[in-house]
Amino acid sequence: MEKLNSKLHLENYYIMQENERLRKKAELLNQENQALLNELKHRLAAAAAAAANPTTSSSAAKATKKSKK
Repeated sequence: MEKLNSKLHLENYYIMQENERLRKKAELLNQENQALLNELKHRLAAAAAAAANPTTSSSAAKATKKSKK
């Protein structure tokens, strides 16, 4: 019984370690996703502004190129 308890305790420990690793990875992926979403929103806003005001489309294109860097 003691041996089984130790085995289960160790297995539980490994599961918790893996859970923590996956939680951190998910947090990083979420941050990356938010950054990409913000960039997409910025580009869409710049494109919409360029379409609404064709006289300044060259400056909107420059802003889009700068955001790519």
